[in-house]
Parts: sequence; structure tokens; C-alpha cells
Amino acid sequence: MDQKTHHPADRGAGSGAIRCSRCGATAEGPTPPVTWTCSVENHRRHYFCENCSRDNIRSIEGRLDSSWW
Repeated sequence: MDQKTHHPADRGAGSGAIRCSRCGATAEGPTPPVTWTCSVENHRRHYFCENCSRDNIRSIEGRLDSSWW
């Protein structure tokens, strides 16, 4: 495929931190922890921390946009 890979949407400005799109929790480093979930909505990546992922796993698996949770 010739699709471009987009950079994560919710990184802190210049801090290298990744922020949870739901609660605002942060994770340091170039990649999110393996316990975090990545969701693509409207061509943008949204990361969700472990707690938000667990609380909303059915909606995530049902591919509902996070605005519906």
C-alpha cells in the first residue's frame, strides 16, 4: 500500500510523552507501553491508557468512536 504513516496525535509538545486521549495520563518514551490501546478515528491515532482501555474494551472492540463512550 502507498499510504503514509501518521505520527501519534496526542503527544505532548516536544516532551516525548504520549497522552491518554480519555483521561490525560502520560507515558514517557517514543512508544506507548504495551498495555495501552491505539485506536484510529478519522485518520488520527488516539492512545488510551490501561485503565481507560479496560473500562471501555467492549466499545473499543465494537469499533465505536471514543465520542460514543
